[in-house]
Amino acid sequence: MRVCIGGTFDHIHRGHRLLLKTAVETAGKQGFVFIGIACGPLIANKKQIKPFDTRRKQVEQFLKNQRIHPKIQIEEIQTVYGPTLSVDFDAIIISPETKSTAENINVEREKRGLPPMKIIEIPFVLAKDGKPVSSTRIRRKEIDEEGNLIKKEKTGD
Repeated sequence: MRVCIGGTFDHIHRGHRLLLKTAVETAGKQGFVFIGIACGPLIANKKQIKPFDTRRKQVEQFLKNQRIHPKIQIEEIQTVYGPTLSVDFDAIIISPETKSTAENINVEREKRGLPPMKIIEIPFVLAKDGKPVSSTRIRRKEIDEEGNLIKKEKTGD
């Protein structure tokens, strides 16, 4: 099976690990996984994002420890579509926040004569406070990559 995923992958947290693991398992040993790492306009409004090469290496390091090893391609993507409008993928793995994007991609694929991809949605991975784990929350030092809350020092005000 030919599977695609996309993301910023700034901090490889529990949610990213589930997304990557699901992609690898869905593709299977003989399959293919395309991993698009958001760059350029997709991250223009985000602050303190690690360089692409660092983010790619983090993804590669995680994938080395998986028991299934399909063929993997990791590239920069500049739009939410990545190569999905020109490559015949079977499935896209998403989180709840990107479901509408995946649905829009399928609409565009059909307009171009490509079959729709199966949309496989993983659940949000929640931090200890019940809110989704995200790289933004990690950068803000609210939580760590496992979703544990980071205690803020109290000021004497």
